[in-house]
Amino acid sequence: MRARYTAYTRANIPFLITTLHADNKNEGDEAAAKKWAEQSQWVGLDIVSTEAGGAKDTEGVVEFIARFRDRKGELHSHHEVSTFVKEDGRWLFREGRTPEPVTVTRTAPKIGRNDPCPCGSGKKYKKCCEKAA
Repeated sequence: MRARYTAYTRANIPFLITTLHADNKNEGDEAAAKKWAEQSQWVGLDIVSTEAGGAKDTEGVVEFIARFRDRKGELHSHHEVSTFVKEDGRWLFREGRTPEPVTVTRTAPKIGRNDPCPCGSGKKYKKCCEKAA
C-alpha cells in the first residue's frame, strides 16, 4: 500500500500498472491517473487498519486515508478499503471500495444546552462545559 501511495506522489504510473491484479488491467484511465497524481500535492498517508497481509498470507485488506491538496490548494482526503492478493511473491491491488459509514449510537441521554451541567457546577450546560467541548 505504501509503495502505491509513493508511486502516486511521484506520478509513477508504470509502477501502479504493474502492481494491478489481472482483473483490473483494463480498468481506469492512465492519463487521468497521471494528471491527478501530477496536479496533487500529496501530504500524508494514514493506515486506519489492516487485515492479514503478512508474509505467509495470500490476501490482505488495508483501510487507508490519503491526504492531498488540489491545484487550488484545497485539502482533500481519499478514504478507501483496498484488497490485495499475493501472486508469485508480489502484492497486487485487486479492488478498492469506499468504507461503510459508522453509525454512532448514544449510550447516555443527550444533554440539552439549558440542562444543569453534569459536572455538578450548578450552572447550565451551555454556560459551563459545553464551551470546553
